[in-house]
Formats: sequence, C-alpha cells, structure tokens
Amino acid sequence: MYVVLIGRPGVGKGTQSKRLAELLGSQHIATGELLRDAQRQGTPLGKQVGELIDNGNLVPDELVIDLVRERLEDASANQGCIFDGIPRTVHQAGLLENLLVERGDRVGLAMELVVPEQLATDRMLQRAKAEGRADDTPETIKHRMQVYTEQTHPLVNYYQQAGVLQSLDGSGSPDEVFEVIKTCALQAQNY
Repeated sequence: MYVVLIGRPGVGKGTQSKRLAELLGSQHIATGELLRDAQRQGTPLGKQVGELIDNGNLVPDELVIDLVRERLEDASANQGCIFDGIPRTVHQAGLLENLLVERGDRVGLAMELVVPEQLATDRMLQRAKAEGRADDTPETIKHRMQVYTEQTHPLVNYYQQAGVLQSLDGSGSPDEVFEVIKTCALQAQNY
C-alpha cells in the first residue's frame, strides 16, 4: 500500500512515517533524505539536485518525482511505501499519481495529521532547543507555516476527492498518535 502523510510542520510526520513503514514492512521515502542521498551518491540526478541546492534554488517537482522513481525501483518498494514530505503540492501529487499508475498502483491512503498551529510551533521550538537546530527560529517557522497553508494544505481536498483521505488528531503524545495512525493504516490495508 502506498501511503501519504500530510500535516503542517511540527506535527511529527517524520517520526510517525518511519514507525509506520517499519510496522507495514514498507519503504520510507522522505523528501529531504531523498535529496541528500542523491547528492551524496553523485548520480546524474544527484549532481543536478546538488547544483540547484548549492545555488539556493528549489528542486523542481519533476526532478523530485524522478528521484522517487529511482527509489521505487528498489525491490523493497514492492511492499508499498510511506511518503513523508512528498507530495508538497497538488501538482506534485498529480505527478506522483501518474508515476504510481505507471507501476500499476495508486495512493491507497492519505493521512492528514491535524494539530493546531500554535502546538506545532511550540513543538518545533522545543525541538530546536533540544537538538540545537538553528533553522527552527520563530521567523522561519512562521514562514514554513505560511508555505504549508498556501502550497501543501490543498492536498487535503485533492486526496479527499480521490476518496483516500483520513484526518487524524495529531495532538497527543507520539505513542498516542501512532496508535491512531496504526489503526487507520491497518484498516485501510485490509480493504
């Protein structure tokens, strides 16, 4: 089963998607890891990604999907995949869906983790303090929340129209949220 996790920054998508991938025996694909891996490996796509990032540019949707295509060629992708941070826009969701249709599949479940913006902001500030992350400042967090609202939140409607969206409360502890995610994923997997 192919699963997409959606939610504003700070909801715990990274933590929860890794746990869900392990539970389902699925591959986990996260945008940031995908881009960093491609750069490190120095593949032709990786070199392209590196040049874009080094020059401060965003990696175009089509190039991100090409990297996903490469990763899905790995045999473990036959057990499904948990997408974390992919797609980020409705355009990217369409590209991902086309890629999966080429493979004879589709996104079977999109889970939106719903958390109030203030709680997500507080979580990110706590993480910044605990991990010494200089990139999680109040200003950058506010900007990331705005980008999420404008570019990523429309995915909720996209996946709702596709009939695969489940909105889940992400306000609890990581273990509490995972129990809700696990129940939802296992029910979807049985259909």
